[in-house]
Amino acid sequence: MADTSKKTRKTVVVALGGNAILQPGQVGTFEEQLFNIDGAMRRIAELVEDGWRVVLTHGNGPQVGNLLIQNALAAKTVAPMPMDVCGAMSQGQIGYMLEQTLQNHLRMRRLDTPVVTVLTQVAVDSKDKAFAAPSKPVGPFYSEAVARKMMLEEGLAMKEDAGRGWRRVVPSPEPVEIVPIAAIRDMLGDGICVICSGGGGVPVVRGKGGSLSGIDAVIDKDLAAALLAHEVAADALLILTDVPQAYVHYGTPDQQALATVTLAEMRAYAQAGHFKAGSMGPKVAACMRFVEAGGTSVIASLTEVVQAMAGDAGTRIVPEAGAGKKAKTEHAAIHVAKKSAGKTHGKKAGAKKTPAKRAAAKMVKQPGATVIDLDERRQRASGGRA
Repeated sequence: MADTSKKTRKTVVVALGGNAILQPGQVGTFEEQLFNIDGAMRRIAELVEDGWRVVLTHGNGPQVGNLLIQNALAAKTVAPMPMDVCGAMSQGQIGYMLEQTLQNHLRMRRLDTPVVTVLTQVAVDSKDKAFAAPSKPVGPFYSEAVARKMMLEEGLAMKEDAGRGWRRVVPSPEPVEIVPIAAIRDMLGDGICVICSGGGGVPVVRGKGGSLSGIDAVIDKDLAAALLAHEVAADALLILTDVPQAYVHYGTPDQQALATVTLAEMRAYAQAGHFKAGSMGPKVAACMRFVEAGGTSVIASLTEVVQAMAGDAGTRIVPEAGAGKKAKTEHAAIHVAKKSAGKTHGKKAGAKKTPAKRAAAKMVKQPGATVIDLDERRQRASGGRA
């Protein structure tokens, strides 16, 4: 097998855009998705060959949407599944394809790097303001009459969607905790390429005693990727999309590509409204969060993965001079403490609380977190009917 020990052993969290799985105009057959993913994983394998430790995450919007449509069409024959279950199903579906094709490309390069997919729950704050204003469209389109009946009988939030019909809308709360983070860190430390937090993670809330319950919501995958990158002390966050770079004055005669920019410059561009909420906005926001913690973020095209990490392509967002080193040092110290706490698997907790336990306790004490009634969730399965 090839030896990469003399190359860089830095860590990168790679967030795959939707075009890595499904291209515009495709219907979403298994063969189409597998072909697209195979091409994407060839490029990820090149990163591993260059010595990068890779944590891979991905979107799942079209796949969950299709599952919700299946729910609706077969509701009278097969019990529909709640939205969190659909998210978990999509993580398995996409993770299977990513894991298999990446393993194949690594083997072709004579690399023995293991690849593992982790079904990832991501906790959100039950008091997040997003729950008061659901905004993320999911599932099939309905007529206004059917939508209003669903609102009345099932208590679902429905909105008209750009003249195309009515759709269910769900909250999009902020991610606050990658639940299996200790296991992800351990696997990464053992040289495993980890696929996790697909679709932003399966959204859950903590109830009494720290118990977990699924909740109908959509977590932004890029913000979850930024949290993941911070929690594994990654050196870089790479967000892959269908354009070569981020732009200011996009789509106008004054359009200008951004190469290397500081955090302050990128923040000013964002505040000036250069990045739309439905496209580049969340990606830029996620990148800035990670840079604030001392890392480097890159936005690039799926076709220029290696070039982007070498600094020859994409938009690179860097900390202010001197700020990154301080933040990175503090980040590394926190990570070491968390990693040490996570190494006590199977051992009884001592009297002294670790940083990880203090964080967990804080989550448990959040007011308003409740265990979701399973019967109610099944009745309100996304896009379908009871």
